[in-house]
Amino acid sequence: MYEAFYRGRGKDYTGEAALVTSLVRDRLPEADSLLDVACGSGDHLSRFADSFGHVEGLDLSEDMVQLARKNTGVPIHRGDMRDFTLDRTFGAVVSLFSGVAYCADVDELSATLRCFARHLSPGGVIVIEPFWLPEDFLEGYVGTDTVESGGRTYVRVSHSVRDGGVSHMEVHYLVASAESGVTHFSDVHRTTLFTREEYESAFARAGCEVEYVKDPLAPRGLFVGTTAPAA
Repeated sequence: MYEAFYRGRGKDYTGEAALVTSLVRDRLPEADSLLDVACGSGDHLSRFADSFGHVEGLDLSEDMVQLARKNTGVPIHRGDMRDFTLDRTFGAVVSLFSGVAYCADVDELSATLRCFARHLSPGGVIVIEPFWLPEDFLEGYVGTDTVESGGRTYVRVSHSVRDGGVSHMEVHYLVASAESGVTHFSDVHRTTLFTREEYESAFARAGCEVEYVKDPLAPRGLFVGTTAPAA
């Protein structure tokens, strides 16, 4: 359902991966390895594999790890973005689709970016996609989508409110098919509304220079950090 829903609603995984690749290569032209953190089902990762000689993914969810392995055929690790250790470094570490906004506070965000930086080769690049900045968050926003795929109809309705510095989004799904009828389930996403300054300070604490980039393919913007080149 995850794959069908986002593909069906028109998420441009190919264009987003191309944008991130260009941001990395503009800063480190020789970059040929990439780690995708909070890679989900691997839709971005499979596109990165067309542009980089070596790619790997990491996700906290065992279900997503198994799905990404099946979808991409590349190494996928189960781990927590705030504290993981792999046996190599990469030219780029990226985390898209607002994965880093699930950090509960600035300390967790800083730990996450320090962990990313530890897995970079000299001059390496970090690209993260935040959730909405506080000034861009729409209180009470209701989102609705209907997607048909594989003989099923998916309906998703969400409602977002601000709870202090957190977005509390309740999401309800209806899944309908001729064989199974209609199934309903719901979940809740709590994502931190970090400020631009908080993101930039976390990058600085990780030893990175940082830029904030806006693009039509990234309406929430992208933070792009670079580490120092080899001496």
